[in-house]
Amino acid sequence: MSRTTTTCARSPIFLALALPLLLASQTAAQSYTQQLQERIGIDQKLGEQLPLDLEFTDSSGERVFLSQYFGQKPVVLTLVYYECPMLCTQVLNSLLRAMNVLSFGIGTDFDVLTISVDPGETPELAAAKKAEYNKNYRGRDGSTGWHFLTGEQDQIEQLATAVGFRYAYDEDTDQYIHASGLMVLTPEGKLARYFYGIDYPPRDLRWGLVEAANGAIGNPVDQLLLLCYSYDPMTGKYGLYIRNSLRIGGLITVLALAAFIIAMLKRERRNNLHHPQFN
Repeated sequence: MSRTTTTCARSPIFLALALPLLLASQTAAQSYTQQLQERIGIDQKLGEQLPLDLEFTDSSGERVFLSQYFGQKPVVLTLVYYECPMLCTQVLNSLLRAMNVLSFGIGTDFDVLTISVDPGETPELAAAKKAEYNKNYRGRDGSTGWHFLTGEQDQIEQLATAVGFRYAYDEDTDQYIHASGLMVLTPEGKLARYFYGIDYPPRDLRWGLVEAANGAIGNPVDQLLLLCYSYDPMTGKYGLYIRNSLRIGGLITVLALAAFIIAMLKRERRNNLHHPQFN
């Protein structure tokens, strides 16, 4: 007696029932992903004041106010979380590489604030991260200038809103979805510059700090170059400012021509002194 078997995978009825469910599942997943993507990003709020009365916890477990880190030097701000599997590490590594090239020193010319957006993270995690990055910083001891903080949900949200940092928690992966970038603030706590992505050219970071400090750090060469280059809020980078470059180029040409004329007149005068002409 023969027996006929039919597998579910080959059943037209099964396929007819499974296909709509599969499509619905894919659509729901795509919709969820799109909703998450729409909730994340960085909105520039140049010139706006940071709420310096927000309270956090530093890597030693002490309660601190943001106001403690402002008043004298410009500040680089990064919003990350310490157990982030990839993106946050890339942000901090890129920042470290840029700072290792700068002649400016952490704690002397500027400070760095790295704050976790995960309210569940502890000062112990912050302390471990601080030790790791200070170990790889090539300048003088940056432990007094690079601060790693944790905080409570409401304080974190107020800070993120103030700087335009939009992020979301994904329950499925137990991770925070966020954009990558950093902010430069004035000594008074006003947002001065945004740099996007995971690559921060040392030149751009330097000029951002110089402008945030209103020229209190840097040198005359920085000021001259900043006449030729300007910050573009759309790209978060410094680009050549054609109009000023042409003006400076024209001025240099005029000065060079004037110097040439003066040199020729002096030469002619010397020749006349050594070889006087008599009528």
